[in-house]
Amino acid sequence: MSHPHPILQLSGIDKAFPGVKALDNACLKIYPGRVMALVGENGAGKSTLMKVLTGIYDKDAGYIHYEGQPVSFDGPRHSQEAGISIIHQELYLVPELTIAENIYLGREKTNIFGGIKWWEMYNDADALLIRLSVSHDSRMLVGELSIGEQQMVEIAKALSFKSKVIIMDEPTDALTDNETESLFRVINELRDEGCGIIYISHRLKEIFEICDDVTVLRDGKFIGERPVAELDEDTLIEMMVGRRLDEQYPRIDIQHGDTCLEVKKLTGSGIHDISFSLTRGEILGISGLMGAGRTELMKVIYGALPRTSGDVILNGKTVNAVSPQDALAHGIAYISEDRKGDGLVLGLSVKENMTLCALSHFTQYGLQLNHRDEITTVEDFIRLFNIKTPTRDQIIGNLSGGNQQKVAIAKGLMTKPKVLILDEPTRGVDVGAKKEIYELINQFKADGMSIILVSSEMPEVLGMSDRILVMHEGRISGEFMAQDAAQEKLMACAVGKKISEVAP
Repeated sequence: MSHPHPILQLSGIDKAFPGVKALDNACLKIYPGRVMALVGENGAGKSTLMKVLTGIYDKDAGYIHYEGQPVSFDGPRHSQEAGISIIHQELYLVPELTIAENIYLGREKTNIFGGIKWWEMYNDADALLIRLSVSHDSRMLVGELSIGEQQMVEIAKALSFKSKVIIMDEPTDALTDNETESLFRVINELRDEGCGIIYISHRLKEIFEICDDVTVLRDGKFIGERPVAELDEDTLIEMMVGRRLDEQYPRIDIQHGDTCLEVKKLTGSGIHDISFSLTRGEILGISGLMGAGRTELMKVIYGALPRTSGDVILNGKTVNAVSPQDALAHGIAYISEDRKGDGLVLGLSVKENMTLCALSHFTQYGLQLNHRDEITTVEDFIRLFNIKTPTRDQIIGNLSGGNQQKVAIAKGLMTKPKVLILDEPTRGVDVGAKKEIYELINQFKADGMSIILVSSEMPEVLGMSDRILVMHEGRISGEFMAQDAAQEKLMACAVGKKISEVAP
């Protein structure tokens, strides 16, 4: 079937920053009534291309044609007014305002006297929420919503523009399965209405489920455009990374050591009566649905959330961590699922982020910082982790998501932990960077470190863990050795079935 004429076309786009050429003759076509996946490894140029399109960055070379005419936008507001909306991966919402106020911020509905037509604005916002199957009233404050619900507000905001082209940048990253289904239903409606959609995602399953075509970028260059129906996952991965990935989850088997961590009857914010142990050289996977209490459990152990009862015992000694500083001092490091909110300071450099929690390791007599040791260690981690950055002094907000994640993990390792907690370590990370992170995790494991791996991706938990705990409503609902686990068993426990009810 031949495609309609593109509604939007980017041709020969170049964009360079100091020390790096982000886009090199990049191309993209968007067709009315079709969903175009835009894929590539972190740092391939996807976000940069979208920022060039919407006028956040000026292009160095190339052309943008929209509805058959050459265009150049002055910024997101200009591109939105022309009919091109973007749903960012990062949330741009004001927590202290209502859902409706956020949706219509800066373009409130007013009467002839300049007064805001509140009833009409809330009515229209409620209609958008109903379309997305969001049950909340639009008068609710955004700060009271979960991250997934806030993402749905971002999507509602984009829909309110009635755009001809909608860019969705990792839209399902924080969504539940039900929210994702609602989004896919809306995408299908928009497609039927003739809207052109750019869908950026690292979740290959979603690309094959919702997209019609795919454009691949690699190192800022256009690699190819293909109908999704002509591809399989292996071929798409090979186009993205330029090589075959033989094994997606390279789990290694090693002899486990003594018990390192014991958690006994731990109860606290969002968790109830949790007990488990962890040995040296073991990867303990934590599975469960969103809201099951996985992150809450990790934060209670780490001292970031309060505990009401129970014990955490590390190497035979009770740890009463009432703050993350306490946990770090005892040898427990936590890599947050929200690297931009909790894990990194985006305005600081790679070096400053990496050593932020470990400065005591580089001080003499607790007073003077040994800059030479600090720089040497940072350079070693950049090399070991294959972090793609022009220099150690690069502002970390300028790095790709995968490279930011590697810095976040390096930051935790700088504290020389005995227990490393990785909460969604590959969220928003491309397949190539995922493989590198898995190989690093294996290296930590081989060195005898005890690792807790929290993940929403069941194949990741199954592929990397030695043992798996499943959580449901703040409690452990199942425990499996890796060789006995399967997706069906994990899901059964995740929805609250007892182990005895799970098929062997």
